[in-house]
Amino acid sequence: MHPLLILLLFVIWLAAMWIGFVFVFPVLFPVALVVAGFAALGLAYLYAYRALTPATRTGMSPVPAPDLAYRHYLLGQVWRDGWAIARAAGPRVWTLARDVVLRLTRTLLGGLWGLFLFPVWFALVAGVALAAVPAAALGVALTALYGLVAAAGLAVWLVCAAVLAVVERVFTVSNRILQTCPHPFCYERIGLPVYACPGCGARHARLVPGPAGAFRHVCRCGTRLPTTVLLGRFRLAAYCPHCDGRLPPRIGRVRVEPLPFVGGPAAGKTTFMMLGIRALHARARAQRGTLAFVEARHAQAYAAAVRAFRSGGRAAKTGPELPLATMLDVELPGRARRILYLFDPAGEHFSGATEVESLRYLDHGETLLFVVDPFALPHVARSLSDAERDLLADAAASGEDPADTLQRVLNELRSRPDRGRQKRVAVVVTKTDLLVATEIGRDLTGDADLRGWLGSVGLGNTVRALDQLAAEVRYFGSGLATPPGEVADLLGWVCGLSAHQQPSSPPDPGEEIPGTAPLRTPWPVRGRDAALVPAGYQVGRWTVLVGVSVLTAAAATVSAFAVSARLPF
Repeated sequence: MHPLLILLLFVIWLAAMWIGFVFVFPVLFPVALVVAGFAALGLAYLYAYRALTPATRTGMSPVPAPDLAYRHYLLGQVWRDGWAIARAAGPRVWTLARDVVLRLTRTLLGGLWGLFLFPVWFALVAGVALAAVPAAALGVALTALYGLVAAAGLAVWLVCAAVLAVVERVFTVSNRILQTCPHPFCYERIGLPVYACPGCGARHARLVPGPAGAFRHVCRCGTRLPTTVLLGRFRLAAYCPHCDGRLPPRIGRVRVEPLPFVGGPAAGKTTFMMLGIRALHARARAQRGTLAFVEARHAQAYAAAVRAFRSGGRAAKTGPELPLATMLDVELPGRARRILYLFDPAGEHFSGATEVESLRYLDHGETLLFVVDPFALPHVARSLSDAERDLLADAAASGEDPADTLQRVLNELRSRPDRGRQKRVAVVVTKTDLLVATEIGRDLTGDADLRGWLGSVGLGNTVRALDQLAAEVRYFGSGLATPPGEVADLLGWVCGLSAHQQPSSPPDPGEEIPGTAPLRTPWPVRGRDAALVPAGYQVGRWTVLVGVSVLTAAAATVSAFAVSARLPF
C-alpha cells in the first residue's frame, strides 16, 4: 500500500478517535452507565417482588413448615428472603452483563470497522462495567434496609413482649393467681400450663410473648393463638405440664383455691361437701352468679348423692384411691371468682404419716377445712349413756380421734417452707343434729361457743395449734338440717368468695343440680390456611418490598439528575 494512503488512513483513524473520545464517549458512557444501572436495579427489584409477594409457603423463598409454631418473621425468614433475592439477582446480573459485553465486542470490534468504533465500544463497555458500582451500592443499600427493618421490628417486638409480660405478671400478682394440678399422683404447682391448639390439637408448652410472637403465636396449622391470659389464652384447652392431665377452663384467669377436707373415716366430709356445693349453687343462682362442675363425672356423683339424701340414704363411702379434686368454677357478683378444688379423700388417708405425705395438694393451699366427728372424741364417747348410744346406733361414727388426724396433717404442713401457715381454717363439727340430743351436747344450739366446747371435751391443744397455724379460724356446727345460707357463708369465707352484696332472688328449685356447661366460649379456630404464610410474614414481606420500592425510586431519581447534569446538552 502506498505510504500516502497509509498516512491518510492513520489521520482518519486519529480523527475518529478524537471525535469518539471527545464528543461520543462523554455522551455514550453516562447513558450506558445509567441504562446498565437501571437494568441491574430493575432486575433486583423483579427478584425482590417475586420473593416477597407470594402468599403461599412455596416460591422463590419458601417458608419451611414449623415443628410446632412459626417463629417471628424478623427472627429468621426475613434473612432467608434477603439471601434468596441476592442469590438469584446477583448471578443473573453478572450473566446478563457478560452477555452484553460479549455481544458488543463481537458486533463493534468484529471487523475492520472496529478500529474506528473503538471509542463507541469502550464507552458502552465501560458504562456496563462501571454499573457494577451502583449495583454494589444497591446491594449494600438493600442489606442496610433489611437490617434497618429487622432492627426496628425487633425493637418494637421486644417492647411489646416486655410490656405484655409485665402486664401479665402484675395481673397474676394482684389477683393472687394460683395454678395447681388436681390429678392424683401429681398435685404439682404449675407455672404455665400446656395449651392445645383448637385447630389441630398440637400442644404448645411456651405460649407466652417470645420468639414466636408477642401478641399471637401461629400454629403449624395456621391457627392464631393468644399469648397471654388477658388476650384470651384462658379460653384454650389447658393441660398439666407434669402429668398431662386436663386442667379446668379459665385456669390462669382466676385463682385456683385448693380446699382440703381433713377428717377421719366416716367423719362426714363427703356429706358436708355435698351440702356445701348445694349451698354455694343456691347462693350463686340467688345472686345471679354461676357455678358449674368442670368434670361431668362429678356432676353425676353429686346428682346421685342428692337422690340418695332425698330418699333418706347416705352418701357413698369414698374409695381408697387418691382423689381427683372435685372442681367447681364459681363466679359471684363483683370480683368473687374462683376455681375450687375440693379434695375429699377417704379418711384412711389420714390414718398414718405415709398416707398423709401422699396428699401433695397440701403443699400449695392456704385454706383448710377440718371436719370433726364429735362422737369420735374419746371424752364424748365415754360420756354417752346407754340410751344415747342406742339413739346413735344407726349413725356411723369415725374410729379415728380427730386430734390424731389433725396432728398428722400439721406435721406434714410444717415441712413446707412457710411452716404450713394458712390464711383461713374452718373447723366443722358434724352431726350436730344428733349431738344436741345428748347430755354433753345439749347446749350447742344457736350461737353456742363451739371453740370453747371443743376445748372442754379434749381438743384444747388442737384448738391452740390451729390458732398458731392460721390467721383466722372459724368454728361451725353442721347437720343435715343446717340452713344452706349459713353453709354458703362459711364456704364463701374460707374460699375467699365474699361477693358484693346484691339483691338476691329466690332460687328456682328446678335448677338444683349444677351443670357442666362452659362459662366461657372456647377460643375460635381463626387464622390462615396451613398452605399460606402467616399474616405477620406477609406484612413483614410487604414492608420490606415497600422499602425496596422507595429505594428504587430514590436511586432512579438521583441517577436521572446526575446524568442530566453530566450531559453536554
